[in-house]
Amino acid sequence: MNNIDMNFLYLSAAVMIGLGSIGAAIGIGILGCKFLEGAARQPDAIPILRSQFFIVMGLVDAIPMITVGLGLYMIFGIS
Repeated sequence: MNNIDMNFLYLSAAVMIGLGSIGAAIGIGILGCKFLEGAARQPDAIPILRSQFFIVMGLVDAIPMITVGLGLYMIFGIS
């Protein structure tokens, strides 16, 4: 591959990692906001809400991990 193709490869990997991380940060922020609203409205349901909160947070947090893996594959695997 020539130098221009490698530059686009690095740029696309950086954009992919960045957008995945930004999306996850926004999603976790909204999730935390809704968890606090639900806990304030019904304090009795906090244990149920907490377990659902951690399950969904794990699913939302998996997206940047996948994009980091794909980005690193693009940087180091394709050359």
